Amino acid sequence: MFRALKQEQLIFRNPTRGVVVGAVQTLPPALPSDVLAGLLDRSNSTAGRLALALVAVHALPGHEVRQLLTADLDLSKGHLVVRRVLRRHTIHLEEFTQGIAMEWLAERHRRWPGSTNPYLLVSQQSAMHAGHPPVTATMLKRTFRELDASLSQLRQDRILHEARKSADPLRLMRLFGISDTTAMRYISAAHPESTTKLPR
Repeated sequence: MFRALKQEQLIFRNPTRGVVVGAVQTLPPALPSDVLAGLLDRSNSTAGRLALALVAVHALPGHEVRQLLTADLDLSKGHLVVRRVLRRHTIHLEEFTQGIAMEWLAERHRRWPGSTNPYLLVSQQSAMHAGHPPVTATMLKRTFRELDASLSQLRQDRILHEARKSADPLRLMRLFGISDTTAMRYISAAHPESTTKLPR
C-alpha cells in the first residue's frame, strides 16, 4: 500500500517504518470444569494430593513445589513460606490444604521415621538418600500426567480464575506472589473488554 502511495507521490516514506511490535503473550484458555472436578480423588498418593493442592489452589509452579522444605511449613500458624531468589512469599493455607499437609507429614513419618531429607515432598528413592535430594521433576510430572492435566495448566487456570473474579492486579500479586507484569497479563486475558483501551 505504501509503495503505491509513494509512486503517486502522495507520501515519501512509510510512517510505520521503525515501529517495533512486541511479541504478543497469550494465555491458554481455562481448563474445563470437568477436568478440574475430582482431580484430588483421582490422585493415588497423599504427596500427589498435596502437590496438586499447592499448584491448583495456591498456583505454585512445579519447581517451587519440589524445593519446599519441611521447615517452611508452619501448621500451627497455617503458613507455608516459598523461598524465591530475591524474596519470600508466604502462603496462608486454607483448611483444605492444611489438612492434606498434616496427613502427608504423618504418612511421611510413618513410612520413613529415620529420614533426614529436609524437603517437604520425598519419594521412595529420595527419603533415605544420603544426598538429601528433592523429588525429581519427572516424578512430579508423572503425578499430574495421570490426572490428564499439566502443572502449568493447573497453575495458569487458578490465576486466571482469580483474575476473572477480581480485576485487581495487586490482589493477584499478594495472593500468588507474581510480578506486576504477570498480574496485568492475567487481568488482560480475563477482562479483554476493559483492558483494550489501557495505555501500552
